[in-house]
Amino acid sequence: MATALQSLQQHLHQTRLLGSISSALYFDQNTVMPAAGADWRGEQLALLATQLHERQSSSAYADLVAAAEAELHPDDPEPRHRNLALLRLELERQRALDPALVAALAQAQSRGNAIWQNARQRNDFAAFAPALETLLALRAQQASQLQAAEPELRSPWEVLAQPFEPDVSKAQLQELFAPLRAELPALLDRARCMDAAQGRAASPEHDLPEPVQEQLCSELLASWGYNAEQCHRARSAHPFSCTLGPGDFRITTRVVRGQPLSAFLATAHEWGHSLYEQGLPRGDDHWFPWPLGEATSMGVHESQSLFWECRVARSRAFAQRWHPRFSAVLGGDPWGGEFGFWRAFNPLKPGLIRVEADELSYCLHIVLRYQLELDLLEGDLPVAELPQQWNLLMQELLGLTPSTDREGCLQDIHWAEGLFGYFPSYALGHLISAQLAMAMEQALGPIETQIATAQESALQRWLSDHVWLWGRSLNAGELVQRVTGQPLRAEPFLAYLRGKLERLETGP
Repeated sequence: MATALQSLQQHLHQTRLLGSISSALYFDQNTVMPAAGADWRGEQLALLATQLHERQSSSAYADLVAAAEAELHPDDPEPRHRNLALLRLELERQRALDPALVAALAQAQSRGNAIWQNARQRNDFAAFAPALETLLALRAQQASQLQAAEPELRSPWEVLAQPFEPDVSKAQLQELFAPLRAELPALLDRARCMDAAQGRAASPEHDLPEPVQEQLCSELLASWGYNAEQCHRARSAHPFSCTLGPGDFRITTRVVRGQPLSAFLATAHEWGHSLYEQGLPRGDDHWFPWPLGEATSMGVHESQSLFWECRVARSRAFAQRWHPRFSAVLGGDPWGGEFGFWRAFNPLKPGLIRVEADELSYCLHIVLRYQLELDLLEGDLPVAELPQQWNLLMQELLGLTPSTDREGCLQDIHWAEGLFGYFPSYALGHLISAQLAMAMEQALGPIETQIATAQESALQRWLSDHVWLWGRSLNAGELVQRVTGQPLRAEPFLAYLRGKLERLETGP
């Protein structure tokens, strides 16, 4: 006769199967689904969301968790205690939700996605505004219902942020973001002065044909261990990574006209996400399908994608290796040598689009979105005034004003899917990546030296041995403290940016 833990594990396995079906439908929706399928897809996803909620909140499931807790002995392995504690927390959160709200949210997310894609294409915020208002109202209801299950008092935004960044608070974000808001605009001004003094153009006048960009992206993935037996890359309006199962990892990219390096860098970014997913601990009974086999947080997830995009693909050593290949496929060298090629990967010039932003300005995009989320959810900002407020903050933080909403508040998919509480993880990813990189260099020596000799596999092994293995046994702050010996801070990231800017100022 199966023990309570065995019965619970079987239940969790079946729940994972349903969740992976939902992920497969989402991947299809964003890659190949025809637009006319949006309504039916919304019903499909709503049905699955309702069934998943039932499995994670029913009395039968609660009895399984309680029986497993009753079997637990103080001397049992710590991972077993941690798994059951995480399951109990999530159970109480799920039981706090009205099933009708769960279904309504799933439908609103699918509908919001479809409306956003059309509104963005037509630059029509007014067409998207009602869907956004609906999503905000539903998320506010969700936060109110979930508050009863939280182990401590949290604000509505903090409640919604917990699935992405466990234990995050507005006070923590204020402490981490204040140095970024204070110093990054000055570094951007310094970069502008550098460009003016050196008389450098922002970018060469050229592009790469789409097939060539696709070929280069494939070569990059192959050099970083892409395995076609368990991985797949497709195209989507917004690049993303998702895991459909223990042996099924998907990423998407996009080719942007006039930006010949965009797809290459997006591929590096999304592959970083996938490497983390592929490296998570799933090898024994403590990990899969238990919570400990999941990612630590979205901030840690972003730290991995940003490490591969910024610390590796944007490094000078990487530019030196890839410059001949890019010049060969282009049939010339518009960059004027490998230093110019490296500069093209690091324009350090504020832009309107977050996913195309350089390292100096990226976190300011996140500060902007975080502030607007707080104003929409906890303040008094009406949805109709979002474009105007977006433009004002963009001018304040980055010195730019969008000429269209497509370049402004319609550019990201996240709010169209009701993902409030998600954006700060992007900035936390930069901070975590920089602090982990310092620890990596203490162990391996300069990262650039490893890249220069095509030893990215050594970087992967270090991350596997020190970061990926923890799963959800630690939250993000605990992981950083354990790996680096210090709490998460903004200074390592700012020091890294100052160093890169100095090297770019020095020249070839």
